Amino acid sequence: QVQLVESGGGLVQAGGSLRLSCSWSRSIASINDMGWYRQAPGKQRELVATITRGGGTNYADSVKGRFTISSDNAKNTVYLQMSSLKPEDTGVYHCDVRFDYWRHYWGQGTQVTVSS
Repeated sequence: QVQLVESGGGLVQAGGSLRLSCSWSRSIASINDMGWYRQAPGKQRELVATITRGGGTNYADSVKGRFTISSDNAKNTVYLQMSSLKPEDTGVYHCDVRFDYWRHYWGQGTQVTVSS
């Protein structure tokens, strides 16, 4: 079992920025992609952004132009740079690593709160 550890969440005013990090303790073979999901209170978990091992990215429409996902494969780390934050970005952000096409490792999550 591999443990994913997220960091970087916190409380920020609208318009501010945060950078989330997610690291894992050992290399994972056959990674397909890595991503960030978020869950707001009373809502279902939703995709925020994903990145493949080759660097291809995908974003939810609601965060395009504001968030940037990146990874450092040598450091077993994926990042999410969040700018121009809005109150509706509030939620628990979870890191996900998808490998062997259908298997996943999930992190415990980090809280992001954006005040208006």
